[in-house]
Amino acid sequence: MAGQRTVQLTNPRALRALAHPVRLELISLLRRGGPLTATQAGERIDESPSSCSFHLRQLAKYGLVEEAGGGHGRERPWRATAISTEWAARGSDDEADAATAMLSRVVIERYFESALEWLDRRDTEEPQWVDAAAISDALVYMTAGELSDLDQGIRDLLEPYLKRLEAREPPKKGARPVSVIALAFPLPEEPQGTS
Repeated sequence: MAGQRTVQLTNPRALRALAHPVRLELISLLRRGGPLTATQAGERIDESPSSCSFHLRQLAKYGLVEEAGGGHGRERPWRATAISTEWAARGSDDEADAATAMLSRVVIERYFESALEWLDRRDTEEPQWVDAAAISDALVYMTAGELSDLDQGIRDLLEPYLKRLEAREPPKKGARPVSVIALAFPLPEEPQGTS
């Protein structure tokens, strides 16, 4: 990777550009196993090399991937520029807000599909991985500040694993890629009873 930890997206065009399933898959693939050529990426995600090449160029336009050096045309390798992407919960204007909402929706839908795929294949997985996987939820009452603190605490717990990825350390024996998804959001307020 190019050395930065996080790409911060604020440009509505960049947000919309990333809100494409193939582009999200390419970013994920390059973060896990890059650098890759468009041909190699296409073989792994079942897309044509020309489609992958187009999407990689679009991602490069917004600083999410870059050429890794060497090769020509579709055979030049690409790498992710960071190990994560972040964007604000709300945009600075209506256009940015709509783009932010669209990207967030696409990402959450992708997480949902990935979780369902896990459920479909868990009978074929080794028992220790099935037992280690976590699906849980909790209903708690907290303030907006406490919710922000909770988010930071989760990020702090993930930090040692992110550092390994950032340093491109080889995975420990028996390690596999694991998707850690944290969704925490306020529910609608309960209507107050009338007296």
